[in-house]
Amino acid sequence: MGMKDDKNKNTDKGDQKAIGPKVKMDRRDVLKGIATLPIFGAFAYSYYKRRSHEHLLKSNLRRGIGLSYDAPAPAYPSVARDNQIRLGIIGCGIRGTQLLRAAGFAHPAWMEEVKANAAVNRHDKRYEEYLAQEDLNVVITGVCDVFDVHAGTAMEAAVNSQKEGSSRSSVTQPKRYRHYQELIAADDVDAVIIATPDHWHGPMTIEAARHGKHVYVEKPLTWTVEETYEVRKVIKDSGVIFQLGHQGRQTESYIKAREAVEAGLLGNVSLIEVCTNRNDPNGAWVYPIHPDANPNTIDWKQFIGPAPWHDFSLERFFRWRCWWDYSTGLNGDLLTHEYDAVNQIMKVGIPHSAMSSGGIYFYKDGRTVPDTLQVAYEFPKKDLTMLYSATLSSGKYRPKLFMGHDACMEVSDRLVVTAEEQSTRYKNKIISGEIDPRYPIYNYTPGKKDVDAVTSATEQYFASRGLLYSYRDGKRVDTTYLHIAEWLDCIRSGQQPSCDIDQAFEEAMTAHMATISYHEKRMVFWDEDKELITL
Repeated sequence: MGMKDDKNKNTDKGDQKAIGPKVKMDRRDVLKGIATLPIFGAFAYSYYKRRSHEHLLKSNLRRGIGLSYDAPAPAYPSVARDNQIRLGIIGCGIRGTQLLRAAGFAHPAWMEEVKANAAVNRHDKRYEEYLAQEDLNVVITGVCDVFDVHAGTAMEAAVNSQKEGSSRSSVTQPKRYRHYQELIAADDVDAVIIATPDHWHGPMTIEAARHGKHVYVEKPLTWTVEETYEVRKVIKDSGVIFQLGHQGRQTESYIKAREAVEAGLLGNVSLIEVCTNRNDPNGAWVYPIHPDANPNTIDWKQFIGPAPWHDFSLERFFRWRCWWDYSTGLNGDLLTHEYDAVNQIMKVGIPHSAMSSGGIYFYKDGRTVPDTLQVAYEFPKKDLTMLYSATLSSGKYRPKLFMGHDACMEVSDRLVVTAEEQSTRYKNKIISGEIDPRYPIYNYTPGKKDVDAVTSATEQYFASRGLLYSYRDGKRVDTTYLHIAEWLDCIRSGQQPSCDIDQAFEEAMTAHMATISYHEKRMVFWDEDKELITL
C-alpha cells in the first residue's frame, strides 16, 4: 500500500510540475493536446476549427454586405402630440374594430378576453402589447355604420376608459350618425377613418376631402377606374393628409429588404413571385352572419349605394367580398398587399401591362369573384416581371421571392438573402469558400425571441405576411397601430405619410389592370403619358 501511495504521490508531483499554472501554453499547444484524444478529441478539434472558420467568414461577409443587423428607424419622424385630433369612423365591422383598437379604443369585451388569455398563456402578449401602445391623443366624436349592432359596438369601444396609463382625463361620448355625409360635415370631426366595403371607398374619400377632413381609408383605394382620378385630384387640391391602409409599410423586414435592394445585394432583379394562399372559409370571405342582423337593423338601401340594386341579402351584406357588385375581389383585397410590398421595396410603379386568369374552382356558393387567380405584370423599363398567384383552397405557404442575378431574397415577416451560384458579384467569395450558396448570406428576423401569440389560422396567415405586427426597439408592435400613428403624426406635422395618395394611385391602377384583364380575357396596358388603361 505504501509503495502504491508513494507511486501515486510521485506521479502527482510529476503531473503538477508538467502542467502547473506557471507553464505557459499557447493556442497551438491546446489544439495539439485535444487532437491527441481519441474520437471525442478529434471531433472537438474539428468543431473548434469549423466554428473559428465560420466566425471569420461571417465577419468578412458582414463587412462586404454592408448591412447592419440592427432594427431600421421608423419611416417618419416623431412629433409632439399636444393638440388633440377628433376622429370619426365610418364602417365599424371587422376591420373598423381593428382600426379603432389601433387608435387606442378597444372594446371592453376584447380587453377582457385577451387579459384572460394572457393569464393562462404566458406567450400571449396581446393585452400587454395593447397597453404598451402610446396614447395618440385622439378622441372619437362620430360613429357611422348601416348595421345598428356594429355602430353600438363601436360606441362602446369609443368610450372605453379601461386602458391603464391613458392620459384621457375624461371620455367624450361620440354621436351616432345614420348617414356618412352627416358625420363628414360635422364641425367636431377633424379626420375620418373609412373601413367600408370597397364600393364606398372612393365616394366617401372624395366627400371627406371636399369638407377638409383628413382621410385614412382601407385598401383598395377605389372600386372603379374613373373614381381613382377624382380621388387623387380632390386629395391634392384640398391638401388634406391622406393615408391608404397598407400597414405593411411599417413592417421591419420590408424596410430592411429595401435597404438590401439599394445596397445591390441582389444584382439585377428580373423576376418577382408573390402569392396569397388560404384554405378556410374565413379566408375565403365566408364571414359569420350576426344573429341580430335583419332588415330592421340594417339600412340596406344605404349599403347598396352606387352598386347595382339587389334585394336584401344577409350573405351579400356580411360576405360582400364575394361579389363584384361591392368588391374588387382578390385583386383589391389580397393582391394589393403583395403589390404594395413590392412597390415599397423596389419602387416599381404602375406596370406596363397585365395579364390575368383564373376562376371559381372551389367555392361554388354563388360568388362572382374568382377563388383562384394568377396575374403577370410586366415592367420592361425595369427589365422585370412580377407574378402573382392565389388560391383560397390551399394553405401552402410561399414567401415573396425577389430573384436577382447575384442573390435571391425571401421576404415575409423575416428576410433571407441567399447568393446565386453563378453570381458575378459573389464569384470570388464563392470560389474561396467564403460564401456557400446553400446557406443565406444575410438573415434578418425582427425582434423574434418567442413564439407567436396569434390564436387563429387567419392571424397566423397575416403574421407570416408581415401584416399583423412588426418591431420597434426590440418590442413587438401592431403594424396597424403604427400606420394609424404615422397618419395622425403627419396631420400634426404637415408631412406626407408612407402610403400617400401617389402610392395609392399606383396601387389602384395596378389592381384595376388585373381586374379588367380578367374580365376581358386579354392583356391590358398602361399608357404612362396619358395615364390611361388601354386594351
